[in-house]
Amino acid sequence: MADETLRIEPFTVDVPDDVLRDLQERLRRTRFPEQIPDGGWDYGTELGYLRELVDYWIHSYDWRKQEARLNSFDQFVTEIEDQRLHFLHVRSPEPDALPLIITHGWPGSIVEFLDIIGPLTNPRDHGGDAADAFHVVCPSIPGYAFSGPTHERGWDPQRVARVFAKLMAGLGYERYGAQGGDWGSMISTQIGLTDAAHVAGVHLNMVIALPPEGEDFSTLTETEMAGLAAAADYMENESGYAKIQATKPQTIGYLLDDSPAGLAAWIVEKFRTWSDCDGDLERRFSKDTMLTNVMLYWVTATGHSAGRLYYEATKAGRFGPQGARVEVPTGAAIFPKEIVRPPRRWAEQAYNITRWTEMPSGGHFAALEEPVLLVDDIRSFFASVR
Repeated sequence: MADETLRIEPFTVDVPDDVLRDLQERLRRTRFPEQIPDGGWDYGTELGYLRELVDYWIHSYDWRKQEARLNSFDQFVTEIEDQRLHFLHVRSPEPDALPLIITHGWPGSIVEFLDIIGPLTNPRDHGGDAADAFHVVCPSIPGYAFSGPTHERGWDPQRVARVFAKLMAGLGYERYGAQGGDWGSMISTQIGLTDAAHVAGVHLNMVIALPPEGEDFSTLTETEMAGLAAAADYMENESGYAKIQATKPQTIGYLLDDSPAGLAAWIVEKFRTWSDCDGDLERRFSKDTMLTNVMLYWVTATGHSAGRLYYEATKAGRFGPQGARVEVPTGAAIFPKEIVRPPRRWAEQAYNITRWTEMPSGGHFAALEEPVLLVDDIRSFFASVR
């Protein structure tokens, strides 16, 4: 892909005071629904926990502190295909660092990656080898946070991948790696397909793969069967949000962009369900981390447009390679509480798998739950393709 001249401008997160005052007023006026006494989390986000989180949000959460942390990373905005694109671009002090684009998913954001950017860009300062350094590019997906909202149809994972490839070219990177989970996995997959000439490798912490034709399921191992059972449980009991966002994202958008407590309930439930937390959210995520992630949706009013990615991907039928094969080297980090965990041989039909790591712990939000494990696997995989 030829380099594209981009107009890139520095960006600083600076949420107006009146947005924060409005947030406080809305939180204080939250009308909470009742809950069946023994309902727990069975019906969705548990009332007692949401009350506790909203109380913390009102009285203890410090957005300006979190904003300062975000602004400690170099941030920029540009426009590609008439869409505003926000991204972190943190260059390594190591001259031979490999460019790496890392992509979040839903209901995540760039907040997921703040703890791993340092180890990736400056391994010397984090117990690693200078030879494993990366120049990190971390965009907000179009429609999400400061890259949103989108303003037209068609922003499916393949189009996002095309735009991200243009971003990397515009930054002057002729050879780079791609990494991601959730939508970041699907977008990185599409990068590996559409910009293969410039991609050194793809590393995924969520892999989507279908069974081979005529698969004999009786040959699967106990671990592989457990992975399929988890995926079936997700489809049966945990995927309602996806069906709504894939069919009527505008309808749910009125709730998400109007009620901060509703937005938090919609997002936080997934952090609990999809993580390796044994039902204790704060075993894996602090309230500050969860609320900062929620805040990126709230202050930009992009809950509705983030959800549209499900609609567009469904219409386009682009959730994985979809019949194509990613031929660039691909690494897979398989965390035991990930919602989708296919057998390796299924993945090998769709990807040129050169590294497959089954992790001892962790779930869907790998960069937040197990940052050391994830960073080590990213380093090890890309060491083989530099």
